[in-house]
Amino acid sequence: MSILFVSNDHCLDHVPGKTHPERPDRLKAVYSAFQKPELNESIIEILAEAIDEKIIFDVHEKEMVHHLKEVHANGGGRVDEDTKMSEGSWLAARLAAGAGLQAIRYLKKGIGDAAFCAVRPPGHHATTGRSMGFCLLNNVAIAAKQLSSLGEKILIVDYDAHHGNGTQDVFYSDPNVLFVSFHQWPLYPGTGALEETGIGKGEGTTINIPFPAGTTGDTYLQAWDELVMETVDNFKPTWVLLSAGFDGHRLDPITDLGLTSGDYSLLTSRIIQTVPPGHRLVFLEGGYDLKALELSTTAVLHALIGETVFPEPVTNDGIGKEAIKQAISFKERNDI
Repeated sequence: MSILFVSNDHCLDHVPGKTHPERPDRLKAVYSAFQKPELNESIIEILAEAIDEKIIFDVHEKEMVHHLKEVHANGGGRVDEDTKMSEGSWLAARLAAGAGLQAIRYLKKGIGDAAFCAVRPPGHHATTGRSMGFCLLNNVAIAAKQLSSLGEKILIVDYDAHHGNGTQDVFYSDPNVLFVSFHQWPLYPGTGALEETGIGKGEGTTINIPFPAGTTGDTYLQAWDELVMETVDNFKPTWVLLSAGFDGHRLDPITDLGLTSGDYSLLTSRIIQTVPPGHRLVFLEGGYDLKALELSTTAVLHALIGETVFPEPVTNDGIGKEAIKQAISFKERNDI
């Protein structure tokens, strides 16, 4: 099996600050995973191209995009308290948003069994009208909108430690996109409660599983099997898009979950089995320990070619099981 490695070195030119956790070295750590000798024959390199700005408006409001362009025209600056732009950030953001569209074109031609968009800045916090949380444009949402316009049914799974509020915002009333988020609670951005399940025609197509600090991999797998799979089976997705944030790793400096790269291997394998090869697309989101990033990316790449590789042992301490009990009780009370 083969993986499209979609990236562009200009994504390194987004420099939000010398001490900012979302730094260029993150992408270099991900590159290191792709350079493993055992993966050489499985990697197809694709140079990411910048998105046509008109397509951005399928997801984001014009005022938001114009603001980003204004900050860029001024040489960079602060977008919000946590989100900053440098001179190279606007090009990097357009490359990150375009990578998914390019991956879709190749996969639809039968080139590659899966794609990994190794890009930055990340995107899952960017809402329809606001850049936030280190994110400028919502890369996964833009790709999902494109697929939805072609009549596809999309499963988006976000296992970043932070809730993907931006992606949820874009698709909260969309019946053709099933959004699933596993995240630490409480934690930035303060959204992602069990009660957030969608509205209107999208009621029931948002699944949030908030986990306490320290939650281990066995709990994630149990949650997937007991709380998510039945809904996925009923939804019948044709594509799966994975927001792969690796800040749930136990080494991450800004979160408190208890996962390892081995856990990401097993969870990713479960998720991608919901659709056939050629319909699997991964986006880099968060993750701020460089070694954890490299190991976790390595584990996910092996999962994408059907191999189970544990750079680190899986975790099975049973931490976080109370979150599953709460979610089951919520589903039963609300007949979801």
